[in-house]
Amino acid sequence: MKNILIGVTGGIAAYKAIEIVNALRKKGHSVTVVMTKSAQEFIRPLTFQTLSGNRVITDMFGSEDPSRISHIELAKQADVFAIVPATANIIGKIASGIADDMLSTIALVVRCPSVIAPAMNTLMYENRIVQENIEKLKSRGFTVLDTDNGTLACGDTGKGKLLPWETIVAEIEQFV
Repeated sequence: MKNILIGVTGGIAAYKAIEIVNALRKKGHSVTVVMTKSAQEFIRPLTFQTLSGNRVITDMFGSEDPSRISHIELAKQADVFAIVPATANIIGKIASGIADDMLSTIALVVRCPSVIAPAMNTLMYENRIVQENIEKLKSRGFTVLDTDNGTLACGDTGKGKLLPWETIVAEIEQFV
């Protein structure tokens, strides 16, 4: 059994992270979910808590044990770290070294294999700044998955759609 840390950000594709957490748990892995504040607008932490069997981390300062530094402990315990979906916002934060919430802070201290699964509107995904940030992450050792082509939540068609959850689970499992 491996410890998998899943970060969920605030994009409409966040609902697909539910299937990823569920599948990884069924395969015998211990899964801990870290949600950004924006992610909680799409899905409630209780859903992930129920499926993972673990407490969901939603707050930078909500440690149960004040003698332990949560983001450091979580990063040290993780065998694989994945962000699904990864919005342009979280990609930009990590690429720029910004650590202003629990997820971005963990991303800067984690040393295990890290998988980023982008999902956003085609115009955002193809934006030169976002593409440069993706290249920065790749050059710093992150595995950044491609996106699917298809119809997006806004009705646009093109790149930026989150890969199928089964594909993402397979990518994560390559590291376990």
